[in-house]
Amino acid sequence: MPPGHIGEFEQMVLLAILQAGDEAYAPKIRTVLEERAGRSVSRGALYRTFDRMAAKGLLEWETEDSNPIPERGGAPMRRFRATAEGRRALRISREALLKLWDGIEPTLENA
Repeated sequence: MPPGHIGEFEQMVLLAILQAGDEAYAPKIRTVLEERAGRSVSRGALYRTFDRMAAKGLLEWETEDSNPIPERGGAPMRRFRATAEGRRALRISREALLKLWDGIEPTLENA
């Protein structure tokens, strides 16, 4: 994939992170994906995606300094945020999609 281009699911994850704002923890991101995009994803698949996207420089996270959560085996939660590179990639993808969508509406109405 050319630089600046991201896949559909990566777009959705970045948008869910932006939608979640200061509450961009994995459970909230999953909820946003399910409720707004109708996309369910397993916890493991989501964390693999986070790792892949972090390696690409699209997102980053910080570990909460609060007390670890017992239900998570004592592991602290991570809060995610889109990097400048991630936001740039979203902008590039949005512009490309809008150009492709231009003029297509009538064709879809006749389907």
